[in-house]
Amino acid sequence: MKIALIGYGKMGRAIEAIAVERGHEIVLRIGIENLEDFTEDAIKAADVGIEFTGPESALKNISFCLKNKVSIVSGSTGWLQQYDTVAQLAANHKTGLLYASNFSLGVNIFFEINKMLARLMAPYTDYKASITEIHHTAKLDAPSGTAITLAEQILKENAAKTKWVNHSTGVPEELSIESFRIDPAPGTHTISYESATDTIRIEHEAHSRQGFALGAVLAAEFLAGKQGVYSMQDVLGLPR
Repeated sequence: MKIALIGYGKMGRAIEAIAVERGHEIVLRIGIENLEDFTEDAIKAADVGIEFTGPESALKNISFCLKNKVSIVSGSTGWLQQYDTVAQLAANHKTGLLYASNFSLGVNIFFEINKMLARLMAPYTDYKASITEIHHTAKLDAPSGTAITLAEQILKENAAKTKWVNHSTGVPEELSIESFRIDPAPGTHTISYESATDTIRIEHEAHSRQGFALGAVLAAEFLAGKQGVYSMQDVLGLPR
């Protein structure tokens, strides 16, 4: 498979190493130093693109790939208010789109555990739910996309919670997400349910970028040659 890497920072390089190890060819590498190389001819040489950039450029990058009929895997956050528009763009151009807030295999299993626990805890209002996320200082967005996914899963299962907030809160209807930026943490997400008598806690701790990078390559392998909109649940065969 021929892969275009759009975003060639630490994550892009980790993805490259795993992709090459798995027998794939990197035909395009785009970073901030060579944006002029991101042309129609260059992207059309790829079977699939893997895009990890930032909120300010992700939407443009994803749309450019889809318009040139190159399926795209994206892990960028900050553009999801346009998700439906981009999904329609993929349909219009008969191309594949796969977005995930987190490509780690462990995190996607953690998502399923979070949904199950939220469903079980919803009737027990004495327990206060909260989320804590820790990342390295180079991660500028807060809360993380993973924390937002976890929060939205809890909100869906718990009618007593109406919204999440990115700070500690004493408002019963609000779900607290607290974000910390500490080096060299790759990423830790903790869900707590605390009452006067006990605490229930689940946690996922990433040890390196390798898990995220492997998941992104597996997603690209899954997406190559497909049309439509997919998620990591499809890649891993998990229930939607």
